[in-house]
Amino acid sequence: MIARGMSHVSFPVRDLARSLAFYRDVLGFAERPRPDLGVPGAWLSAGDAEVHLIAGVEGLPLGEPPPVLNPAAHHVAFRIDDYQAAADRLRAHDIPVLEAGPTNGQMWVQDPDGHVIELIAVTR
Repeated sequence: MIARGMSHVSFPVRDLARSLAFYRDVLGFAERPRPDLGVPGAWLSAGDAEVHLIAGVEGLPLGEPPPVLNPAAHHVAFRIDDYQAAADRLRAHDIPVLEAGPTNGQMWVQDPDGHVIELIAVTR
């Protein structure tokens, strides 16, 4: 096997401060040191999950996120511990949430640039 695990997921963003506020202040990711890569961006982590935000890449075809919240769209999923607390926190920040319900433990949101994020409760 070549791949041994996931390193990170990266998202192109239009407004780095707005995206940092979402991933850091709403989802609870912590900022990590990032080398100067010649373009603005940020690295964040939560547990083993890393998100790399890339800003200021003008003119490159980076693709478009889905126009509406759609769980079948390309997305990344992060584990959460408390389904209801996460749903309440998202709503407190006026973020639309598409829920499969606490029994299934899945919900989806879109970040400020429209990237679909799944939040899934850990079941044991």
